[in-house]
Amino acid sequence: MDPYLAFMENLNSYQAAALPYVKGWLYFVAFLIFCMVIVGGATRLTDSGLSITEWQPLLGAIPPLTEADWLAALEKYRQIPEYQLINKGMSLDEFKFIYWWEWAHRFLGRFIGMAFFLPFVYFAATGALTLKMALRFAVLLVLGGLQGALGWYMVSSGLVDRVDVSQYRLSAHLTLATVIFAAILWVAFGLGSQRRRPATSREGMALVIAALVILQVAAGGFVAGLDAGMGYNTWPLMEGEIVPKGLLVMEPAWRNLFENAMTVQFNHRVLAYVIAIAAAGYAYVVQTREAGLILAAVLLQIVFGIWTLLWQVPLWLGLVHQGGALVVLAAAIWNMHRVLERKAAQ
Repeated sequence: MDPYLAFMENLNSYQAAALPYVKGWLYFVAFLIFCMVIVGGATRLTDSGLSITEWQPLLGAIPPLTEADWLAALEKYRQIPEYQLINKGMSLDEFKFIYWWEWAHRFLGRFIGMAFFLPFVYFAATGALTLKMALRFAVLLVLGGLQGALGWYMVSSGLVDRVDVSQYRLSAHLTLATVIFAAILWVAFGLGSQRRRPATSREGMALVIAALVILQVAAGGFVAGLDAGMGYNTWPLMEGEIVPKGLLVMEPAWRNLFENAMTVQFNHRVLAYVIAIAAAGYAYVVQTREAGLILAAVLLQIVFGIWTLLWQVPLWLGLVHQGGALVVLAAAIWNMHRVLERKAAQ
């Protein structure tokens, strides 16, 4: 046999044998991102996100180790508007509580970076990845780096002239995390198989549902950023009406979509109904297990969303609702894969 052909045959066999390990690695990273979103939600709901006022990608992994270190960190926190206007007089123990949430969020981000980068280098160096796979993973790595930078860009918006972070930046940060989560699952599901482009309206609808879920996550980011879930805690009516007054009180009108807490919450509700109707119609038409899974996840997520609203966003319910969004998205991505999968080896 030609030496080159023999080499390629051995390489292909090695890559095929390594495929389950590559998939397992990607699923593990996706799980870590799921945990990251939950911790990020806790950081937001406990108002901990501004407790660390510096971005030190390397040295920041080391928390305060001595009493003097803790007092120095607290003194830096005392310089920002959130402390001066909201938390003035906060004790060191109270500061430690919010500090540890933010530190855990950043530490988990660093850990995810290493959990992706080091196996990627290993798999690439040992020839376990095809060129196509390596390029895809490189794109994911870049997106992860951008997510870290976007996280600091979000935090920096709350260090001067504000007592919280910009809802625009918070939504962008959450949405990018969600997109990365979806992309990793999409790549992992597709390893070892081939997929085609959508060719029918039914196949196209699978993509639409996934896109609607990501849009809803972005809308949820604005709800979180404006603390919009803390008000209008009735359902199905808002302020006693199906369409409450006050949705367009800001000028220009587009600001209401992003800065009016009532409008932001109303849009989040309406989009949930749209997704539920789309998922129900899709499940009725295609009659597949995957479509049924999407519908069940959507309905359960709506139940938790209503429960969270009526109880004025207790921490545990807020986190269940936030994590539920990723469960719905995972179901939608799995459905997309199954719809577009070809039964052929890669």
